[in-house]
Amino acid sequence: MSTKLQPDLPASQFSITSHGPGFLSINGSRFSTSIIVTPDSPPQAWDCGHPNELGEQHFAALRALQPELILLGTGPVQVMPSPRLMASLMSRSPAGEPAIGIEVMDTAAACRTFNLLAAEGRRVLAALIIQAPEEKSNDPDRP
Repeated sequence: MSTKLQPDLPASQFSITSHGPGFLSINGSRFSTSIIVTPDSPPQAWDCGHPNELGEQHFAALRALQPELILLGTGPVQVMPSPRLMASLMSRSPAGEPAIGIEVMDTAAACRTFNLLAAEGRRVLAALIIQAPEEKSNDPDRP
C-alpha cells in the first residue's frame, strides 16, 4: 500500500524551458523580446523593453488578465517600480476587482519561480523584461 503525499494538480500547459542573456524559451520556442506568460495561455508580447519604461498602461494590461500573483522580471537585475505603480495592483481596483500580489525580481529568478508556482496550480502571471545582452567593447575608453 502506498500513501500519496501530494494532491493531483493540473500540469502547466506553458512552462519556461530555458533562459539566458537576451532570451528565454517557453515550451522550446525562443523569445528575445519582453513577454507575458501564464500557465494556461500562449505567451504574448509585452511592449516594455526596460524597467525604466514601466508605466500605468503596462500594469493595467497585467491587471486585465486577472492573475492571483504577478512575477515581474526586470531584466538582468532587480529594479523596483515606483510605489504608485505597485499600489495600482496591490489594492482593489475602482471597479471592485481584487488586489493582486506582485513580486519583483530579476528575470532569471522570475522564470524559475513561475515554473514552481505554475506546477502548484497557482494563477500566476510572469511579466518578463528581456533585454539584449550588452556588447563587450574592445575600446579601453568604453566600459
